[in-house]
Amino acid sequence: MAGSTFGKLYRVTTFGESHGDALGAIIDGCPSGLDLSEEDIQVFLNRRKPGETPFSTKRKESDRCRILSGIYKGRTTGTPISVQVENTDARSADYGELENCYRPGHADFTYDEKYGFRDPRGGGRSSGRETIGRVIGGAVAAKVLSAFGIRAAAYTQSIGKIMASPEHFSLESCRENPLWMPDAEAVQKAEAYLKGLISEKDSAGGVIGCIVSGMPSGLGEPVFDKLDAEIAKAVMSIGAVKGVEFGAGFAAAFMKGSENNDAFLSKTGKDGKTKIGKKTNHAGGVLGGISDGSVILFQTAVKPTPSIAKKQETVDNTGKETGLEIRGRHDPVIVPRAVVVVECMTNIVLLDMLLRNTSVRMDYLKKIYG
Repeated sequence: MAGSTFGKLYRVTTFGESHGDALGAIIDGCPSGLDLSEEDIQVFLNRRKPGETPFSTKRKESDRCRILSGIYKGRTTGTPISVQVENTDARSADYGELENCYRPGHADFTYDEKYGFRDPRGGGRSSGRETIGRVIGGAVAAKVLSAFGIRAAAYTQSIGKIMASPEHFSLESCRENPLWMPDAEAVQKAEAYLKGLISEKDSAGGVIGCIVSGMPSGLGEPVFDKLDAEIAKAVMSIGAVKGVEFGAGFAAAFMKGSENNDAFLSKTGKDGKTKIGKKTNHAGGVLGGISDGSVILFQTAVKPTPSIAKKQETVDNTGKETGLEIRGRHDPVIVPRAVVVVECMTNIVLLDMLLRNTSVRMDYLKKIYG
């Protein structure tokens, strides 16, 4: 299977299936000398692991990671870092009747069309458990980025039509609720909404927002490898994501140029030096595909969980029509567990762009080799 590697200088390859022995990632391009432990990665994995809340699958996995290579005496050596997470609570029997049947909203049909064969147990490679490798790669990237004061923070902007209010917005409160939502009032409404959907054997979608702070200007490769284009590709590669917008996004299409343009102004930094900033941030922190030094802002649309117990119409692999009620353990909403995946894919892009930017100017090279 091609397409399991992301990045150019900081490269993350994910491996494994939902009901295989293990999943994980191989990371190439991480600088040597980084203090890194399994716990640094585990903190991120704990945010996406199943069975933690009433609104996630009941599959119980500890998702404990094990570093297999690339570390010596607690520091990265510059060689490939291999990290593995074992599957311990797979119930493959739950998927027996799905071997010859196509689940609506899943990749069953397209995998059969492409490969002529597929692993029906939990979706195999198309399962949400594949994102374990992405989180591993993003967790290591976050450790590098933190040394430069760069931080991506994703959160649940909405569950269904229930939106987090800008007036009550608090990123700190995300860790205090199972939906990873920055608005305590919205959390209560969303929980009631989800409980109703669970009783109806249905599911919900939502929107994930992401804020990147501490960004220097100048990151991103113009034309095909624009910073926003690379982030969009990274986030759109997550299985349940159906759309991405930066800054004003689609609302920009309804603005006038005088409304959408971000005016430049002079700001005095903490060091007393004059710096160029923007009055507004409709661009979402990216101009011409290059970071402009502002906070990067984008939102991601996530579809409802396709595995629902409510009866659905489908066909088997002979084209015979049939009804389907999906058994097994599934999330009534993907959004809260996908928050950290969006964050980690963003980290991977940011570190890759940071590394790529070191060679674009003579004065940068002179700082290294001069």
